[in-house]
Amino acid sequence: MTSNGKTVLVTGGSRGIGRATCLAFAQAGYRVAFCHLNDLDAEKTLADINSLSTGLGINADVSAEASAQSVFEQVGAVFGNVDVLVNNAGILSEAPLAETTIEDFDQVIAINLRGCFLFGREFVRHSRTGRIINVASDLALLGREGMSAYAASKGAILSMTRSWARELAPDILVNAVAPGPINTSMTDPENMSAEAQAADLNTPLARFGEATEIAEMILYLAGPHSGFTTGQCFGVNGGSVM
Repeated sequence: MTSNGKTVLVTGGSRGIGRATCLAFAQAGYRVAFCHLNDLDAEKTLADINSLSTGLGINADVSAEASAQSVFEQVGAVFGNVDVLVNNAGILSEAPLAETTIEDFDQVIAINLRGCFLFGREFVRHSRTGRIINVASDLALLGREGMSAYAASKGAILSMTRSWARELAPDILVNAVAPGPINTSMTDPENMSAEAQAADLNTPLARFGEATEIAEMILYLAGPHSGFTTGQCFGVNGGSVM
């Protein structure tokens, strides 16, 4: 695949939706940088990217300001400015409100929301034009018992998306993708209760989506056919939100 001269940076890019997104962009000819935190899957993801295009994997804590700055410096040194930022990194925490610890709440907000803010800010500081695509969730719109911290973090991402879209137009377009239940490690039984899994299947399409189905929407929002689109939330969710 010949490079199209553009660079994408995907946070949380070593597995799940992030990995699928990295591979979709690589197949489309982008140079692909991604960050991860001590993930053993990163080596394979990087090798798969390099089989299609040119990749760069960086170990980084997205919630740390210095890490966000370092990631952009490293990508800039190898590829130049980032053209597309995909804020995908996120974690899930499931517990009743009364049993949610402040440590759990702070960790979810730090990774899901603070990380999105830090990388968005660094993108604007380094790039005058381009696209930002933030990965939210259908639970930002629905809410879910036992997942208030996660839903709150994703709801805030939608608000931030709209604010950035107004502030950065017309040079930088900002949109969000709000996946429904997706077949990734986040929805495995060790990470999600059977009750939550059953709730996720209660959609008109009655199945979990695939990470590639989210990646294709993200790729579309980065491409030339979405040039009149900003401040929007695209629900790829099996009909969970209408």
